Amino acid sequence: MLVVRSALWGALIGTVLMGVLTAVIDASTPSDTSSSVFITFIAIAFVSALFGGVPGAVVGTIVGAVRTSMQQPRRVPQPMYHPPVPQQPYDMWSDLVERCAESTRRVAAAIQTVPNSPAKDWLWRISEQLTKELDDVRGIAQLGRALGAVDRQHPVYQRLLKATHDFHQFENEVGRVALQMFDHPELDEARTHLEVLENQLPQLST
Repeated sequence: MLVVRSALWGALIGTVLMGVLTAVIDASTPSDTSSSVFITFIAIAFVSALFGGVPGAVVGTIVGAVRTSMQQPRRVPQPMYHPPVPQQPYDMWSDLVERCAESTRRVAAAIQTVPNSPAKDWLWRISEQLTKELDDVRGIAQLGRALGAVDRQHPVYQRLLKATHDFHQFENEVGRVALQMFDHPELDEARTHLEVLENQLPQLST
């Protein structure tokens, strides 16, 4: 409706202005011939409608369209909704278990680099025993969760913390033995070191 009203007002204003201008020009222009008032009025009305009303309607339509677009409420873009990422509760047991598991993986990787020999086969058996010790460590962590222990001074946590330390120490010992086996891969040369290494295993999860 606003566009229609603006177009009508534009046509009316344009017609009136052009009518006044045409009438002034006609009155100020001398003429040798006399014409009737009716014909003059018709002529002025025609010129006013054609050269004033039509352009005025066009301008009024444009103005109305602009005003209509300005009055329309702007659509505010809705922020994208991202569902919150559920926060996993901190598990102090998993951190220690992962440290033991990382030591176990590094031990296996270190043994892989040793030259093939009966001594290396012995090292692999030790690594398999270490993997069983890791299962015991997981059991200790599960016990701590079952008890709902959150105090780091809890006996279960302290036992698991000691196991983590022992796993790390054992990893270092495996690295030392593996380095010696590069120069002396013979079983007789490495036997003593392997026996000492094997005797350390039962102490890891106790």
